Amino acid sequence: MPEQFDLIVLGAGSAARDGAAKAKREHGANVAMVERERWGGSCPNVACRPTKAYLTAAELFHDISTQAERRGIDVSRPAIDMRRLRAWKDSIRRDQESWRELLSSMYTTVPGEASFVDEQTVRVGDRTLSAERILIATGGRTAVPPIPGIEDVGWIDHVGALDLDRVPESLLVIGAGPVGLEFAQIFARFGSRVTIVCNRPQIAARADAEAANELQAAFEDEGIEVIILADGGVERFRRNGGAIEATLSDGRTIEITDVLLAAGRVANIEALGLDRIGADASPQGITVDPHQRTTVDGVWAAGDCALGPMFTPTAQYQARIAIDDMFDGSRNSDYSILPTAIFTDPELGSVGLTEHEARANGYDVDVVKHPLASVTRAQFSTSRRGLFKIVFDRVTRKVLGVHVVSRGASDIVGSLALALKLDVTVDDMALVHHVYPSYSEGLKAAAEQALTPVRV
Repeated sequence: MPEQFDLIVLGAGSAARDGAAKAKREHGANVAMVERERWGGSCPNVACRPTKAYLTAAELFHDISTQAERRGIDVSRPAIDMRRLRAWKDSIRRDQESWRELLSSMYTTVPGEASFVDEQTVRVGDRTLSAERILIATGGRTAVPPIPGIEDVGWIDHVGALDLDRVPESLLVIGAGPVGLEFAQIFARFGSRVTIVCNRPQIAARADAEAANELQAAFEDEGIEVIILADGGVERFRRNGGAIEATLSDGRTIEITDVLLAAGRVANIEALGLDRIGADASPQGITVDPHQRTTVDGVWAAGDCALGPMFTPTAQYQARIAIDDMFDGSRNSDYSILPTAIFTDPELGSVGLTEHEARANGYDVDVVKHPLASVTRAQFSTSRRGLFKIVFDRVTRKVLGVHVVSRGASDIVGSLALALKLDVTVDDMALVHHVYPSYSEGLKAAAEQALTPVRV
């Protein structure tokens, strides 16, 4: 007989843990949690948290290298020790034994790979589990593009990059989304010669175009080469002794020592046997409705394995929506006001609509901007590249989107999500008090330009 539970959660990452915790806390559910590889999931183990550890190290290294002498601080020339950095990164994260112990104290944890027997039953090794509710939260992994020769180059992704005990001499980053941009800057600041190949019209494809261009300029100031090949990219790889030759769609050939893949994600769903229960899915993810329901009754999906935004907060958000739908009612997912950030230096933070999206949605759009270089706080940082941009409706004055390229941008846009939800106007933002000197005053300075037809 199958082991019976109120809820089976497939996965142990951000969506899985939030969903399981809500079900147990609010509904007293008896939960089974199945994990095949990494208890705790990607974010705390090999993604968000360890990556930010490397980013803070790279920022400190950069500031010491470029600013210490100017500020009257005498230090010897800094050098990066990747083995010690890796050890520090590992010391600030929970190990697998601790994760398993923590989760086992709350749920029935089942190690192994799950596959569906029917809509209410999964098999994990020699165990069979059954529940009326199943939440798929198996996450995703790096997509490997079908580039001839890629199997011969020994590529790395964000997981492999966090385990390197050396700084690559030269690095080709394929992809210019958050992962590619963050690791490109990390290794450039550590001493790699870095080239980014972007197959979209701009880096940070979902970002406001002006904000993305400002971040690209900051990268180029640091010596990072950015190659934009819209609808193109790397056409083939070839080993040449100890080097790698990458031929681009524009005919150029670049010689590098290492390749980092960051050009997309695929869902970890192949082993689930979704075809046996008739669930609609593709390599990019499982089809879900606004309640996170799959096309099969009694089965929900959340996080990177489900079609939709792929962020840790949205994974948690989706799991909570799914649990609500399972037990006591439902609410629709809503991403119209979604704060996001790329944790480069400067950061690129956004909330709401880009200028292009606002115009495409039929708004009578107006825009005000203020350069980071004119913000007092920026005089104490290492970069003058950056901007504060507000997109608003010319008639109603309602703020439609805010885009910030600056240190601290993630904190600024994150705090604005509620303001946009409550229909803040650009005049509200102009007339409110602000802190001086702070990066956030750049937003007020931008908004003040909307009070007069004369734009500074």
